[in-house]
Order: sequence, then structure tokens, then C-alpha cells
Amino acid sequence: MKVIKVATDEELNAAYHVRKSVFVDEQHVPIEEEIDHFEEKSIHFIGRNGNQVVGASRLRFEEDYGKLERICVLKPYRGKSYGKLLIQHMEDEIKNHGYSKAKLHAQTNAKQFYERFGYQIISDEFMDAGIPHVAMTKELIK
Repeated sequence: MKVIKVATDEELNAAYHVRKSVFVDEQHVPIEEEIDHFEEKSIHFIGRNGNQVVGASRLRFEEDYGKLERICVLKPYRGKSYGKLLIQHMEDEIKNHGYSKAKLHAQTNAKQFYERFGYQIISDEFMDAGIPHVAMTKELIK
């Protein structure tokens, strides 16, 4: 999979398509919660397998960290390290912007996935869009 930073409306629409497939269709997150007021303030990424967009994510900057959000891969492409590639590109972007800390809100069923990449749980469980989550952070080496 090749990860790129979204640069065109076509690429952004492809990212939205993947996110809707995973979060809205599979996980039943309301569309108004999935596509929110942070879209224009975010850096979006897509992952391509050949010509097909199979992964997506977005990144925002807050205070002293980069916040990884909406990380998803279409079901047939999971288990192939595509999520890892999205995360690596987002962490590189955080470092390129001069930040050394990453934060994310992980669905509790995915927390072990993020722990494998050095993320540590910093919160109790909380609900977001009807799904249990935990906040996680990671110090990035510049």
C-alpha cells in the first residue's frame, strides 16, 4: 500500500468513502458524527492498493501534539499492516511540523493494536459515538 497526503477533492472524497464504509456502514456511527467540523482543519491521508483506495485517516494539531483520527482500512485489506503504514505517515507528519507527541482515541477493541506501536493508555474508558474508547499517547523521537 502506498500512503499519500490528500491533495485533491477526488482524493478527499475517496477518503470519505472509506471512512463511511468502515465507520458508518460497519460500525453504525451517525454520518454527522463521522464527518464533522474538523474536516477542513485536518490533514487527510489515503492508502492505495494499486489504483484502489483501501485506507484513510486524518491528523489535527492541538496544543502540543498531533492527534491521529479516523484511522481505518476496508475489511478485505485488514491484517496486512496497512493501518501501521497510515500511522507511520501520520507520525512523520507530526514530526515534520515540529511536534514530538502523538495522541489518539482508540476503540477499546483496537487498543492492543496501538500498544504494539508504542502508544500508552492515559484515560479510563469513555464512550464516543456509542463505542467504548480510551485515550492514548506516544512520545515521538524527532
